[in-house]
Amino acid sequence: MVPRFGDGRDWFFEARYGLFVHWGLYAIPAWHEQLMWRGGVRRPDYVPYLQQFNPTAYDPDAWLDLAQEVGMRYICLTTKHHDGFCLWDTAQSDYKVTNTPYGRDVLAELAEACHRRNVPLCLYYSVVDWHQPNYPNQGRSHEMPGPEAGDEPDIQRYLAFLRAQVRELCTQYGKIHGFWWDMNVTGIVDPSINAMIRELQPGIIINNRGFDAGDFSTPERDYGHAAQDGKTVGALQAFDAVVEACQAVGRESWGYKSDEDYYSDRHLMRSIDEVMAKGGNYLLNVGPMANGSISPESVAILRRLGAWYGCVKESLLDVEPVSHWVENPNVLLTRRENTLYVHLLAPPETNRVLLKPLKQMPTRATLLNTGEAVEARVDFIPTEYEDPQEYLRLRNLPVNAHAGEVLVVKLEFEWLEG
Repeated sequence: MVPRFGDGRDWFFEARYGLFVHWGLYAIPAWHEQLMWRGGVRRPDYVPYLQQFNPTAYDPDAWLDLAQEVGMRYICLTTKHHDGFCLWDTAQSDYKVTNTPYGRDVLAELAEACHRRNVPLCLYYSVVDWHQPNYPNQGRSHEMPGPEAGDEPDIQRYLAFLRAQVRELCTQYGKIHGFWWDMNVTGIVDPSINAMIRELQPGIIINNRGFDAGDFSTPERDYGHAAQDGKTVGALQAFDAVVEACQAVGRESWGYKSDEDYYSDRHLMRSIDEVMAKGGNYLLNVGPMANGSISPESVAILRRLGAWYGCVKESLLDVEPVSHWVENPNVLLTRRENTLYVHLLAPPETNRVLLKPLKQMPTRATLLNTGEAVEARVDFIPTEYEDPQEYLRLRNLPVNAHAGEVLVVKLEFEWLEG
């Protein structure tokens, strides 16, 4: 079982599914949030976007309405991505949202809405900075190839800047539930930075991409690939540490991309199901457009996923991962008391699933996706002739009618061994 914090931070294990938001100046060119690094755009050609940023359609309540509609229970915002642009009224830099035509503090408005609606708020902050003159860009991963004209690389001065900005984020916006570091490619280890955050925001959780190990790991785009040629890629056993996997709705960018290649619904369902059925949290990202609204394509994806998640979420929340109970590749199991949930992570090859070595008959079997009954039997199967025993068999599953979804079967027992 995944360990719990046990000190007031367990909201994280109750919420489980959150909305990640990558938003900044890069929404204007609408190509990638790392336009400068991946697109070779230098700072003098990027900074002018500051005078074009005017998201008049930004409405934090609309973001939260959508998140709650589709089952998400917390939100994480990129306060400063690698480009250095700040979505709050920082006193440490002029490169900020309040110096754009929009002129208002985006983070303050989101924080007010979150606090009013009791939605946990987490803040992303990039250690890499392509704008701040003291950051030592050396061409390492996600860094510029070197300093621009006028830069004065000095890691100690940059860390002082970073500390001052983090202090602002942790003192000016009320309760912050999580701090999400990214890209500490400097390799510096300094536990005092997270210690400062914890002092300013008691009960906060912090990820592992900053200056010490933090509280949880953050794999990205690593899940949803479990079914390849009928074989399991990676272990499907429960996580033994705290994990929050993150994924974007689009394949190419975390920020808004005008011609994005979107993941299929089934791929995202499979990714969500795999992580959550193994005991992890899931943070699904959208990149709002330059006007501040979430694109119609992203909204439609979230709503389709939300319709599926609303049907199957009882199999993912407040459950125990028990996939080790069966030998099936690409099948996950979760349990709550005398109820067992069978997650068909890969598209079933047939319209039946044999749950070897289980041989206990449930009192009821239901396909959560639709609510329809599932035929369950304990049978001897011809293909198991080398091991002549009876096993629990789920028959006549509507696999063709629901080929675009991850199917989850609920099995209720009078009692359940384990």
